[in-house]
Amino acid sequence: MKRLGNYFLKGLVFVVPIILTIYVVYFLFIKIDGLLEIPLPGLGIIPGVGFLATIVIITITGFLVSNFLTRKLMLLFDRLMSQLPLIKLLYGSIKDLLNAFAGEKKGFNRPVLVRLGSDSSAHVLGFITCDSLEKFGLAEYVSVYIPQSYNFAGQLLVFPRDNVYPLDASSADLMTFIVSGGIAKN
Repeated sequence: MKRLGNYFLKGLVFVVPIILTIYVVYFLFIKIDGLLEIPLPGLGIIPGVGFLATIVIITITGFLVSNFLTRKLMLLFDRLMSQLPLIKLLYGSIKDLLNAFAGEKKGFNRPVLVRLGSDSSAHVLGFITCDSLEKFGLAEYVSVYIPQSYNFAGQLLVFPRDNVYPLDASSADLMTFIVSGGIAKN
């Protein structure tokens, strides 16, 4: 009976990630495809056309933002969104988060090991996000983002500069290691 339970658990560990991954990809595909349901004459709505149209529109938008002629118009729209009350909080937060991972100025590109206290041997892994907190009266401090395991969240903590040690590691590998709770295999 113990052996059957062990087989069940091994099967669960193998099957659940596959099923959840397929479900998430399917769910995202259906949601994105539903954004632009484009009926084709004589054929009706074909699954995938909305998904493809969404990809094309996002790519064209990226081209327009990169294009010299339309960049000013896009920057004007960006400035408008950044000035509207309540909207600027949501818009700015989402924009900053996306830029941290995929923008031109990636924010999580400086992995560090941080000693939690001068008399402590405990450390955390994170990423320096700001070298100078002088504008807050904290000239000798840096800000470090500490991602949480199994979560798309984290904490922004402030440490004395002397407690922060740069790591010679890939940012992607370190983020994978942290988010997986330290069990990810490279």
